[in-house]
Amino acid sequence: MSCTKRTAVVSHSDPWKKMELIIKSIPQTQFADKTFNINDFGAVGDAKTSNTLAFEKAIKACADNGGGRVLVPNGKYLTGPIHLQSNVNLHLEDNAEILFSINPKDYPMVHTSWEGTELMNYSPLIYAKNKTNVAITGKGTLNGQADDTNWWIWSAGKDYGWKKGIPSQNDPQNREVLIEMAEKGVPVSERVFGEGRYLRPNFIEFFQCNTVLVKDITVINAPFWILHPIKTNNIIIDGVTVNSHGPNNDGCDPEYSQNVLIKNCTFNTGDDCIAIKSGRDADGRRVAIPSKNIIVQNCKMIDGHGGVVMGSEISAGVNNVFVENCVMDSPNLDRAIRIKTNSKRGGIVEDIYVRNLEVGTVKECVLRVTMFYNVYGSQTGNFIPTVRNINLENITVKNGGKYAVWAEGYQESPVENITLKNVTIAKVGEPYLLKNVKNINFINTNANEKRVETIKN
Repeated sequence: MSCTKRTAVVSHSDPWKKMELIIKSIPQTQFADKTFNINDFGAVGDAKTSNTLAFEKAIKACADNGGGRVLVPNGKYLTGPIHLQSNVNLHLEDNAEILFSINPKDYPMVHTSWEGTELMNYSPLIYAKNKTNVAITGKGTLNGQADDTNWWIWSAGKDYGWKKGIPSQNDPQNREVLIEMAEKGVPVSERVFGEGRYLRPNFIEFFQCNTVLVKDITVINAPFWILHPIKTNNIIIDGVTVNSHGPNNDGCDPEYSQNVLIKNCTFNTGDDCIAIKSGRDADGRRVAIPSKNIIVQNCKMIDGHGGVVMGSEISAGVNNVFVENCVMDSPNLDRAIRIKTNSKRGGIVEDIYVRNLEVGTVKECVLRVTMFYNVYGSQTGNFIPTVRNINLENITVKNGGKYAVWAEGYQESPVENITLKNVTIAKVGEPYLLKNVKNINFINTNANEKRVETIKN
């Protein structure tokens, strides 16, 4: 007698049913009912005493005793990086604040990633690698203490320094050196950066983890990317507030990650609010893990380059992205939905579903799709991207910026299958600016109180 495994089949005609199945499939973290108070391991919440060792001891004791909750009581706790273990929930009381050291020498070298390229660099401020069942919870605050005097001045200047009149400490060759190493196939273990190389650490990074929860915390003053699950599956980010306006201060960057649920969060950022990644250029093609099954629900986006963004580090591709019931509104929010890539990145971006957005003000456009992203200058290569199947439904926009839709592809690889249904946009310059776009449909869509007609092509 033989048994055949049966797999549920979901019709493409109702992708939101697929989203519901993805959510149900994500396992929940579970922790033993034990508490390990960091004060019992020597921590002092006076904002001055270094508590690095106390955090390390409390987390080790928790993990060694079957897991549980590492409690950060009310107070201000200065520390270096915190490395989490499996079965540990780092829990902050409501008036607890963790202040992270601004001394780079406090951060050991670890296997991490910088703008989509893996390397050995400064440890993220909170780091977990190859862990299962791990969490950060509670209504306290994580404060990276980054500002104009420390981490942020390492920015190459284009994104930050020139705006503030601050000379950058960053050697602009360092990022190019890292990219060139990846292009030449240098092993990650030999891509050693750190001191003197001025590549800022990520804030919270789960690297090759499974079953993760980040809930209710507030994150401020980040050196660089803020929430960065990389090669991590089954992560829930719920009720988190991000308020950080430094350079490259993306709110959440799922990279090479699958089954990611981001809900009930507020993002007020110096860069993209949410940016879905899958590696840069040769390094992304080496890893070859697409980011997929990414769900964003009931979030608020304030300042940022984009509300929900895919790219630009996107070489392994992105698919099955679902965004619903979000509010996006700020004169400093450039776009609501954005896809950015180029012919060095390549990658396939497909099956993007967006519904029920309330958009107040966006500066540039509601939907921006480009295959010619060039923030670092010429980005022309031999890896022509594919972008297709983008659906926006039930969206109202009070101030739509320059264009409702601005999309541009290659003649040999046009952007394919964009649909706007039940979309109403006021105070927008033009309904669209299109170059090499195939099959764009406007269904019951209005710009400046005029019906936008589907374009025949």
